[in-house]
Amino acid sequence: MQARQSMLLTQEDIDGNQEHSNWFHNEYETFRQTVMRKDFPCYFGQTGERKGELRYSYISQDDWSTLPETLSDFLNLFNKPKLTRHGLFVFVEPEKEEKSIDYYREYFWEILQYLHRKDGSKWPSDQPKDPEHYLWDFHFKQEPIFVFGNAPAYKQRKTRDLGNSLVLGFQPRRIFKGLEGTEKGGVMSREKVRERVEVWDNLPKHPDISHYGDPSHNEWKQFFIGDDAEPIKGKCPFHVEK
Repeated sequence: MQARQSMLLTQEDIDGNQEHSNWFHNEYETFRQTVMRKDFPCYFGQTGERKGELRYSYISQDDWSTLPETLSDFLNLFNKPKLTRHGLFVFVEPEKEEKSIDYYREYFWEILQYLHRKDGSKWPSDQPKDPEHYLWDFHFKQEPIFVFGNAPAYKQRKTRDLGNSLVLGFQPRRIFKGLEGTEKGGVMSREKVRERVEVWDNLPKHPDISHYGDPSHNEWKQFFIGDDAEPIKGKCPFHVEK
């Protein structure tokens, strides 16, 4: 697949623009209706959608070639003097028939591995390469990014079901400045969100959910949690190749 131009989209780029795939328009509308519900647990996503601060993109099943440049352009937004808490949501063309959690989880990690292979930058020399290290994080252009997966196969953890698409959310670590798990403001904000998540899902907090930097925590497990209350077992599928 030959590289193509970036496809980083704003709300204005989507609304009324018929150049994009019909399935993407449908999935974005479902996403918007979901996150704008009054009882949606994540204040950050809801506020970002309301203010037009979120960014979007989509890829087909057989062509991911726009994604590396899209993510690169998204990260460039943070070079501006004023920090805006942008988030990027990438929609994957839906399957003809809904698949299992394991299928979407494998797909999710394949996309991250693809981004890593297309990344022109080396892995930061001062950052762990082993996902089993508690300070490991995903990097692109040497930028640490929290990535989380959403999929239609989530039946209990409904907060992770944003429509018929596998949806990857990208949040650069820098947007959490002042909201880290070790900061008072961060602890309070996260606890409020997690309480609302428990109500929405009718499940206790997933045991793999914690904050970055927790020595008893593996960050990669939080990227794509299970649809239950059981810890994820096994090794991380992601491998640092450079």
